Amino acid sequence: MADERSDSERRPSPDSLLELARREEHRAGRLKIFVGAAPGVGKIYEMLQAGRAKLKEGVDIVIGVVETHGRKETEALLEEFEVLPRKPTVYVNRILNEFDIDAALKRRSSLIPVDELAHTNIPGSSHPKRYIHHR
Repeated sequence: MADERSDSERRPSPDSLLELARREEHRAGRLKIFVGAAPGVGKIYEMLQAGRAKLKEGVDIVIGVVETHGRKETEALLEEFEVLPRKPTVYVNRILNEFDIDAALKRRSSLIPVDELAHTNIPGSSHPKRYIHHR
């Protein structure tokens, strides 16, 4: 038999949603992902604009890694931020400058923008991706 309750009866109350949001604010970490349909549509630019607003609010922000792809507007936005140095790592007789996730964790910033989150780190890195997977 079909559920005969109306949508409003199945929907959480505004008060319960506010309480859930309050509890979420105190969790160990939050993830905000900027998604775009194609390269060059402004995901990183928008992420940095959001970071600028947080910086003006006094939030401790350090850039983990941002690929500017030579875009001057994006490079200009980075000038306002502390940027973590990349970690030189040898791979197949080449030196690659990778995101230093361990330095980012030690820095303990409130907000760390990370570009290309699904990037696979080179073999032997402390983490397989630019994020840490917890179960």
